[in-house]
Amino acid sequence: MNQHERTAFFNFLETAVRQTDPEIAAALGNERRRENDGLELIASENFVSPAVLAAMGSVMTNKYAEGYPGKRYYGGCEFVDVAEELARSRATQLFGCDHVNVQPHSGAQANMSVYLATCQPGDTILGLDLAHGGHLTHGHPLNYSGKTFKVVPYLVRPDTETIDYEALRELARTHRPKLIVCGASAYPRIIDFERIAEIAHESGALVMADIAHIAGMVAVGMHPSPVPHCEFVTTTTHKTLRGPRGGMVMCRAEFAEALDKAVFPGVQGGPLMHVIAAKAVAFAEALTPPYRDYIAKVLENAKTLCGELQGLGWRMVSGGTDTHLMLINLGADGISGKKAEERLGRAGITVNKNTVPFDTRKPYIGSGVRIGTPAVTTRGMGPAEMKAIAGFIDRALRSEEEAAWAKVKTEVEALARAFPLYGQA
Repeated sequence: MNQHERTAFFNFLETAVRQTDPEIAAALGNERRRENDGLELIASENFVSPAVLAAMGSVMTNKYAEGYPGKRYYGGCEFVDVAEELARSRATQLFGCDHVNVQPHSGAQANMSVYLATCQPGDTILGLDLAHGGHLTHGHPLNYSGKTFKVVPYLVRPDTETIDYEALRELARTHRPKLIVCGASAYPRIIDFERIAEIAHESGALVMADIAHIAGMVAVGMHPSPVPHCEFVTTTTHKTLRGPRGGMVMCRAEFAEALDKAVFPGVQGGPLMHVIAAKAVAFAEALTPPYRDYIAKVLENAKTLCGELQGLGWRMVSGGTDTHLMLINLGADGISGKKAEERLGRAGITVNKNTVPFDTRKPYIGSGVRIGTPAVTTRGMGPAEMKAIAGFIDRALRSEEEAAWAKVKTEVEALARAFPLYGQA
């Protein structure tokens, strides 16, 4: 689809909505302009292809399909069965797993299904602390995971800001958990899944690896895979995988029945068949050579952007990145993550505030910002643009003047419009 065709396609979609609901149509148009004209650096966001969007908006949104292919509780499922089987077979090929369930509506529900399949309320689990790069669903006390289970958090080392594997081993020996959760939402280094699995199995624990952020790198072999080492692997499908918003769980064959029962009827009812169709499309895209090239560029861009920011004097958590994301540690005496997010937003750059290891600020304020390169790489940007973006970030963060942020925003818009997305609005 060329640029003119993309513009016509999205104008058509918005016109169709406008005839029924002009207020929502206006919101859609404004969001398309925001995405076109700004720089999306939130590490968990990406831009899907028109094919994925089309599947998301397809007639499969009309169909109830409780159950699994060939074993549904509704009639008329012969074609949604095809979509789900394709999603499952492509995911299995992509990750080399024994079994996959593509029905979870989100990464949170994917994780919940593993807990239900493996643990009882009150069982002990180990998860990476949220402030050290983990995720809410890995045992945070305000989340269902922390409310349901006895959670023992593990941390990163103060000197390297990387996972303290030896401390994790001691925790496992002391607490004998039922499950060790590994993976992260704000951790910029390669995770040693093999070592974590060894630690878990020494203490009789199972392992769930949450690869929501790094799934794209794992799929193409640019990050070690947890699949050979961990009993369960969960992921979202909308970050580096560049698919629709949703979740997925992989597991070893021996756990397939328990997992499927945990997803349905355990935590969900009818699956979102239009989303599953879009997952299948995204997995097909991820099996192609251009997608592998894309992931390589994501990593190259992350290295470049991180290095440029360090050269400008910014302190990066763990001293760098091995993945698609990085975290700037603004320091306890610097501006907060919240203020940094606001300043960059005024300059047309979207990031999210984030805690950093051993943070003294509250999570809603934070002492850092998380930055990622998947979305800008999807637009076609490369190392030269990363150097320009680093300069934009530096200027916006160091200024307290509205005029300075506005000037950066003008330059951001010029750069963004040179790499149009979905057609200029």
